[in-house]
Amino acid sequence: MNLDRLTTADISERLRTETPPTRDIPFEGQVAAREAGVLMPLLRKQDAWHLLYIRRPESVHDDHSGQVAFAGGKREDEDANLQQTALREAWEEVGIEPVDVDVLGCLGRHHSISRFSIMPVVGVIPWPYPLRPNPSEVASVFTVPVRWLADPRNVEITHRRIEGYAQPVPVAFFRRYEGELLWGATARMTISFIEQLRNYQAS
Repeated sequence: MNLDRLTTADISERLRTETPPTRDIPFEGQVAAREAGVLMPLLRKQDAWHLLYIRRPESVHDDHSGQVAFAGGKREDEDANLQQTALREAWEEVGIEPVDVDVLGCLGRHHSISRFSIMPVVGVIPWPYPLRPNPSEVASVFTVPVRWLADPRNVEITHRRIEGYAQPVPVAFFRRYEGELLWGATARMTISFIEQLRNYQAS
């Protein structure tokens, strides 16, 4: 399946099908106490779909220090819904104007080990785009081709021991792409998106 041939209408149609939730910790009874939204920005670059990621700055005060992520964060009282949360955070972190995002749909919630219930919002942005990364929250911004992300040779599940859990936990990792390491919750949401694009055709 050539994912680069999908139109925005095709992707939107696939996102109308409800996707199952994903979890960092695959155990029953996990409760996420806080809501969050992230934007998964799609863009066309050299006739191919890409996803845009950020890397967090290194900081001893941040549990996600130096990690690759989607722009996003916790829901604030003024946010009408989690889609608005994702758009607001993308504006604050990398300067993507909400009016410039063509929202195509959402994936099922991701329940993170940090006890957030995260809604991934998929939207197309024009490219090139005058990004303005907030240096206090973003160390770098980069894109990865969806075709590369969809190649099973570039992703693996490894089991790691997590403090507080008796059994090793499956963690998703992608191979490094131009030096960037995509893993954990962001990798899980990426995999969920790729699977949604594929499963629609297979059903």
